[in-house]
Amino acid sequence: MTTPDPQRPRRGADILRTALRRNTGAMTRGTVLMGLYQAGETAFPIALGLIVEHSLQERSLGSLGLSIGALAVIITTVSLSWRFGMRVLQEANTTEAHRWRVQVAACGLQPVARDVDLKSGEVLTIATEDADQTADIIEVVPLLISSLVAVLVAAIALGLADIRLGLLVIVGTVAILSVLSVMSKRIGAGTQEQQARVARAGAKVADLITGLRPLHGFGGNHAAFASYRKVSTDAKHQAITVAKVNGVYAGTALALNAVLAAAVTLTAGWLAFDRQITIGELVMAVGLAQFIMEPLKLFSEMPKYVMMARASAERMALVLSAPPVTVPGTERPAAGGDLEIDCVRYGSLRKLKFQVAAGEFVAIAAYQPRSAADFASILAVNIPPHAYEGAVRVSGRELSDLAIEAVREHMLVNPYDAEIFAGTLRTNIDPSGTSRMVREAVEASMLTDVVALHREGLDHSVRDRGANLSGGQRQRLSLARALAADTEVLVLHDPTTAVDAVTEQLIARNIAKMRRGRTTVVITSSPAVLDAADRVLVLDDGVITAEDTHRNLLATDEAYCVAVAR
Repeated sequence: MTTPDPQRPRRGADILRTALRRNTGAMTRGTVLMGLYQAGETAFPIALGLIVEHSLQERSLGSLGLSIGALAVIITTVSLSWRFGMRVLQEANTTEAHRWRVQVAACGLQPVARDVDLKSGEVLTIATEDADQTADIIEVVPLLISSLVAVLVAAIALGLADIRLGLLVIVGTVAILSVLSVMSKRIGAGTQEQQARVARAGAKVADLITGLRPLHGFGGNHAAFASYRKVSTDAKHQAITVAKVNGVYAGTALALNAVLAAAVTLTAGWLAFDRQITIGELVMAVGLAQFIMEPLKLFSEMPKYVMMARASAERMALVLSAPPVTVPGTERPAAGGDLEIDCVRYGSLRKLKFQVAAGEFVAIAAYQPRSAADFASILAVNIPPHAYEGAVRVSGRELSDLAIEAVREHMLVNPYDAEIFAGTLRTNIDPSGTSRMVREAVEASMLTDVVALHREGLDHSVRDRGANLSGGQRQRLSLARALAADTEVLVLHDPTTAVDAVTEQLIARNIAKMRRGRTTVVITSSPAVLDAADRVLVLDDGVITAEDTHRNLLATDEAYCVAVAR
């Protein structure tokens, strides 16, 4: 079921073409304004040469005043065209980078992972640095064209004075770009490798942060830090290599531009000494020789930025062109909340089969944690339906036929390690701001003491990953979020492992009360939650081995009693 999405770009070149195509208007306006800026810059030494020429001939105050006015117009044009041109281009650049960030993030947040071998830290780097560098093409092309305009205007103006000066500028520009285009390819390859190594280092950091506490627990933090040090050192060395190449490139470009400017100046001086050009033309030539160093510098840097944008676009294509592991259906669950697991075989699960009626509260006592995790992953659609045998039916329809968004609206699977986000208690409980069950969810999850502890109440700030909350508070906050969603089917995985026995008892009763009439499945070994359920299913060795109420199982099943009694 891995079919490519024909709407998604396939290669880095496609991504760059897409960025250019949807910013044509902004780039056209930016190119015109930046071309006007460069033309104005070029016109300044030309006008200065003409002023000198006419001033020597006419020696008139009126001509001098007119010349000063012309220079003022040129300077004003240069100032305004640069300001508004860069404003247009930078706005388009920022907007385009944001579009690509959103698109990469959307792929990274797919409920079923896309078929690409990248970790979250690498995807983050692609969504930030690579998106920014790819969007730079929006500025690169107009600046490239405007720089070309400046060089051509300068070449024409010098050619009108003497054809040899114009040809010198054109031939020198072609030679400089030929040399630098070869060097820019190495920069592009080096930048792509640098981004890949930085991304791997970022992924390693994300893994370390996630697993820092358990790493400290068994003394593996030193080995983990050593592993990160190696990855980050590789990234540093590659960054230094790229910086060296960039330095050589910039130095070479500057040196070649200076040689061309010096050649134009010396040639113009020789022609003036030989009386083949006038003093005014000499002033113009010297001014243009100094001026063209800026557009030549900008022009010579553009191949480097093009290659960097191409390298970043190729990395974005790794995510954007990767096909989803499975193509979800398009149907929606029917009304009702019944759940059927029909002979599911996956991982540690072996022919798992049971049903939960609409409105029933069922607890599953899983003797092996792996079985519980596999079962929760299947219901959360983290495992594509084609990856396991059997079928999962929600309200009578198979999971594989349902749209992912529709499943999420109908059935919520809350993992035992649910993330807590930076924000407030309220935004963690009700991220969309649309729930009407926030107060009830806070009370049912026994989060009331946390809310009452702070003067801001639900608006109390929460740090990233709930760093300023205890383990029990984070777990209750996650439970409150799940209850506030008020979905037709709610699946909870170990929702009370970090709370004390008294709080656990109260939470179990509150869940049963709040979810009355709604389908609820809780994977747990908590006696309090098991006792509150209408029915308990025993999941042992991948199959359901027993089914009854908690108290009947305690009385008749010794293995169950040993597994859940505390």
